[in-house]
Amino acid sequence: MAASTQPDSYEHLRPAQPSQRLRIAYLITNSEIGGAQSHVGDLLQSMQGRAETVLLAGGDGPLFDIAARAGAETRRLTRLDNALSPWRAVTALHELVHALKSAAPDLIHVHSAKAGALGRIAGLRLGLPVVYTVHGFAFKPEAPWRQRLAARAAEWLLAPLASRVICVAEAERRLASSLPVPADRIAVIPNGIPDTAHRAAPQAPLRRLVMVARFAAPKRPDAVIRAFARANLRDCELVLAGDGPQRTAMEQLAQQLAPGRVRFPGNVADIPALLASAQAFVLASDHEGFPLSVLEAMRAGLPVTASDLPGIREQIGHNSHGLLVDHDDESEFSAALEALASDSALRGALGSAARRRWEQHYGLDQMTEATWSVYRDALASNPRGASLPT
Repeated sequence: MAASTQPDSYEHLRPAQPSQRLRIAYLITNSEIGGAQSHVGDLLQSMQGRAETVLLAGGDGPLFDIAARAGAETRRLTRLDNALSPWRAVTALHELVHALKSAAPDLIHVHSAKAGALGRIAGLRLGLPVVYTVHGFAFKPEAPWRQRLAARAAEWLLAPLASRVICVAEAERRLASSLPVPADRIAVIPNGIPDTAHRAAPQAPLRRLVMVARFAAPKRPDAVIRAFARANLRDCELVLAGDGPQRTAMEQLAQQLAPGRVRFPGNVADIPALLASAQAFVLASDHEGFPLSVLEAMRAGLPVTASDLPGIREQIGHNSHGLLVDHDDESEFSAALEALASDSALRGALGSAARRRWEQHYGLDQMTEATWSVYRDALASNPRGASLPT
């Protein structure tokens, strides 16, 4: 994927009378349901009226519909996926450069590992500033060692190509500081989500426990199923919302360990309503950046039981907004679930505290304003001389 250092000119593709508003291309590898996709959808919605937006993504998932409803143009990249084939990466880069020339943005905002890599190379070729949001570095200590080595090498080579790097947590910023990118190009902007009218009643008898996640690494629905089956949770069902390559195996595990007590509704369109119907939220994962699903649970006013990981620790405090556990310790995990099940006052107190913390720190407006400021900085440092409209 050798890239020329000479920008490709595409000024002739711009309109004769260009808009005065900033034009932003949002690039992500897959358009399927997931935390990073929800984040991009929220950004597209929040940029309405501020900027012209274009979504570029692989697959044929619901993010395209979300983008269209937000008033964004959409372009499906047929070659962009998570395949490790070098040849497919080369053809995906060629397709991406062509699509960006057609879209003619002022700035590219990239999300997810492969899109982040190809987008930075395309930005170099086209002379465009690139903002790279890291939803979770793949070389964190909890990741498998082969993945860590490959991811670290790729990020080391590509880090200088980003005009600005956005980390969603301080833990990710500490990892970014080990890369060849100046500290003043790194910003920490926690994920933010819009409010909804849906509220949970966690102090009610525990009848439903919910996890929302894709059935794929690094998520650990197997740990949740095992802890749920072990815990003494009478008259309570576990709802595992989402889809992915591990779903069939998890359905089989649930049938083996907790027959008839675990539901798999697939991708749920109305997550706020689902969370409002529950009395507690759970998330197990081997590593995380700053999971949106935890913020969604906090917004609903739910107590959270989650893996004790750096990014999650920034979201919730143990015994303050939820319970943090070692998900590989089945007895500890199940004991935490039993503690919530047996104490409605604890569920209510943790849920109320989680909601207040979300209101104070993780609303969409805070994230939008901070991101807009990063765009301004990236454009100001771009040698092409573009500037952010006021």
